Amino acid sequence: MSGVKVCAAEDITVSTALKVTIDGVPIALVKDSAGDIHAIGDTCSHGEISLAEGFVEDNTLECWAHGSKFDLTTGKPQNFPAFEPVPVYPVTITDGDVYIDPTPLTAESNPA
Repeated sequence: MSGVKVCAAEDITVSTALKVTIDGVPIALVKDSAGDIHAIGDTCSHGEISLAEGFVEDNTLECWAHGSKFDLTTGKPQNFPAFEPVPVYPVTITDGDVYIDPTPLTAESNPA
């Protein structure tokens, strides 16, 4: 099994984010409004702000400081002031536990 176990799937409630750290890298673990779990880089690409403290809306995570929304599947910002994407990490749910692969997906492997 690849990935690092970070929590139980039931530890994350719908439309919320949870900050986890793997090998010193902060990651926002998010359960979107459909109940799907995503992992994206926790630091806003516009400023040194934790995205896990932001707001989940549908398939985006909004930075609470300046309002940039990031797509949970691609990491791409949906509006300004951010214009650089944040990394996206593969998530696996096994036996009710959440595992994150600490190697971020690249644009080539995640064209969505």
